[in-house]
Amino acid sequence: RHDAFLDESAIDPDAAKVVRRLERHGFQCYLVGGCIRDLLLGGRPKDFDIATSARPEDVRSLFRNCRIIGRRFRLAHVLFGGGKVIEVATFRKNPQEIDEEEDLLIRSDNVFGEAHEDAIRRDFTINALFYDLDRRQVLDWCGGMEDIAKRTIRTIGEPSVRFREDPVRILRAIKFAARLDLGIEPTVYDAMVSHREDLARAARPRVFEEVLRLMRQGSAHRSMWITWESGVMAVLMPELAAFLDDEESHPEAVARFWRQLDAVDRTTHARGPIEDTVLMMMLFYEPLEEAMAGSRDRMRAAGDFLAPVAERVAIPRRVGDSMRRIVALLPRLRTGRAVRAGRNGELVTLAQRVLELVSAS
Repeated sequence: RHDAFLDESAIDPDAAKVVRRLERHGFQCYLVGGCIRDLLLGGRPKDFDIATSARPEDVRSLFRNCRIIGRRFRLAHVLFGGGKVIEVATFRKNPQEIDEEEDLLIRSDNVFGEAHEDAIRRDFTINALFYDLDRRQVLDWCGGMEDIAKRTIRTIGEPSVRFREDPVRILRAIKFAARLDLGIEPTVYDAMVSHREDLARAARPRVFEEVLRLMRQGSAHRSMWITWESGVMAVLMPELAAFLDDEESHPEAVARFWRQLDAVDRTTHARGPIEDTVLMMMLFYEPLEEAMAGSRDRMRAAGDFLAPVAERVAIPRRVGDSMRRIVALLPRLRTGRAVRAGRNGELVTLAQRVLELVSAS
């Protein structure tokens, strides 16, 4: 236990209410994970998650405004006004001890456990901190406080095992390093590089969601630089990696790519989240323009370029279709020609946002 000097005014009062009600009914209950990490690093968390000895059904019986979600990982969501959700998870432990040579990919995660077992099955030490609201103490079974002080990302246990269990953790390490401006411990970075090919085995919708998160949180430039430098981009988005690797052929286009990500970050900080379709357009804008050079049918050329990308990272059809149609609209918008909005009203708005970000770079 560590006495903690957290900014208690930054703790969500509804999350505190959930913790206290569970404790009153005899359950162990802590604030956990990212919210504690962010508070210790001086940030203001967006979400407050709770870990408890209560089972999902116990939580539902105490809160009328509760629903249970998930199959692989059952959680209780306690709902408050304005769409706010406080996520409540039961302490879990690793399903079983596994021979290291076996396939480690986690497919089920509903074995309930104790608080310390829940901590050691998490991914990174900085995400395994529990906060006791009444005692104002951080419970740390994994050395996370030391890593917070060092501003370092370190896995709990052997990095190569943790990335084989869940390759998407590689993308999460990049996200935390970029968003929180943290270093990655050298053995962790080496394991990310060694196991990057395992991302091909991960559930593709999860990969797409993590790629979006790399772009979404105001640290797109640093996220994509680490993704490229580590070789992860070459596995997930080889078209983009090849474009960046070949800087000698088109130095201006590569420089524009990084400036456009800076524009995405500035806009995110100033105005809040950018639409998913616009983020994906900005990620592929320069290589797409190159792929379509001289093509009469821009929509078809864009489709040919995006098809293997969509297959690899599970870009949803609605996003992929919108990207192709935006690509066809851009020349008319660039030259100021009228575009009839009609059914395309939303697409025109998204295309204009893309052009704004391109010109802001």
